[in-house]
Formats: sequence, structure tokens, C-alpha cells
Amino acid sequence: MCGRYALYGPQSRLREQFGIEPVPDWPDRYNIAPSQTAPVVVAGEGGARQFVQAKWGLLPSWVKEPGERAQPINARVETAAEKPMFRHAFGKRRVLVPASGFYEWVVTADHKQPWFIRPRGDDFFALGGLLEHWEGPDGTVLSYAVLTTAANELMAPIHERMPVIIQPENYAAWVDPEVTEAGLVRGLAGTFPPARMQAFPVGRAVGNPRNEGPGLVEPLAQGELAQGSRLRVSAAQERRPRRAKN
Repeated sequence: MCGRYALYGPQSRLREQFGIEPVPDWPDRYNIAPSQTAPVVVAGEGGARQFVQAKWGLLPSWVKEPGERAQPINARVETAAEKPMFRHAFGKRRVLVPASGFYEWVVTADHKQPWFIRPRGDDFFALGGLLEHWEGPDGTVLSYAVLTTAANELMAPIHERMPVIIQPENYAAWVDPEVTEAGLVRGLAGTFPPARMQAFPVGRAVGNPRNEGPGLVEPLAQGELAQGSRLRVSAAQERRPRRAKN
């Protein structure tokens, strides 16, 4: 499951990581929520990658009215190629969803505790996404869903699912509409190395999509956690690979 994520930091790093020039100017976002608009990376003319703005919540082109069907924000990578809602986009319209990190919630005895999962170092995650075009009376609506996969070793104590994270060497193939074979596409969405991620609990303010700001990604101290969350913290720390010493 992936229900919230963040995108912030120097746009020069976005340009370097995704190979896009120029990078459009947009504000830092710490609480991107379903139904909101955010940038995704698509294959442009000649295979050059570019950013476009799209709405989070997939609306396929064949839907007659936007309100007649749910607009899913996630799709399982294991089954997306067979599902009518996702199969066209899975074969032809895959995108990269840049993220500084994503949130997941741990259910405790008395509340849901949010965690923030981000890359180690200064990189961005490139979440694997699906893009759709819907033609309405006001023009084209671009929308996307984030693919999910089984949790890796770091994520398993937090949640059984996690977003698909595409590795840089697979960016070009992932957004290439000529790469259509389902098994090959799933291979591009392989397990992301847990050693390249870190996870920590954050404040519950992120649960309100109207809240914004860098305070949402600040780690909580141990004393601020409920008992159930402390148990999960211990499990995550036990499974978290340690950084090698230089």
C-alpha cells in the first residue's frame, strides 16, 4: 500500500537523477495525497524523458463518467497485466513517480502510527507508476496509480506491501512503450535493496492531507511512541542493514 508520499529537495538533483532538462519549478511537497496533482516522468519524443503533471487516482480512457468507478491509487504489480483497469497502462504507459520518501501506517492498540521511508543519501525514489488519459469536456485528464509489491526486509515489520521502486539502470526500459512483455516488465520492478532505504516513525499530523511542511518528515523520539509502535521500531531496527564503515 502507498497512500501518501513526499517530494522535496533541490531540483538540480532531480535533473541529475532523472536526466531531464529543464526541470519545472514546483514547490516542495511533504504530504502528497490521493486526488492531488503531482509530477511524473514519462517518455517524450525520441525517448527523452520529461515531467508531466497528473492526478493521483487512475481514470482509464474507457470510463464514461469519472464518478462511476473507483479511481485506484495503487495496483499490484503481480496482477496488473491481467486486470482490465490496469493492463493497458501496464503494457504501454508506465511512468516514474519521483518521491523523496513515502509514508506507511502501523496499526497499534489505540491508533495508527505513521512511518516515513526514504532513500539513504541524497537520491530520490522512482516509484513505478501507471498513467492513463481520459478525455472530458474540459480536455485531457492525466491520472496515475502507484504499483505495489511484497515488502522487502526493511519494510516487512512495518507493512506487508510497499511501492515498486525502479532502479536507475531500468528507468529507460520502464518508461519505454515498446517494452510490453509482462514478465519483462515485472522483472524491471524487482526487489529494491533494503540497505538503500531507511525508515522511522513520524508525527500523526501527516494523516490530515491539509497539513504540509518539513515537520511532517521529522523523526519521533522513542518517548513519543505508543507501546505497539515501540515493538515495531525494535523489529525494524533488528532487520535494518547497517551502513558499512568507510
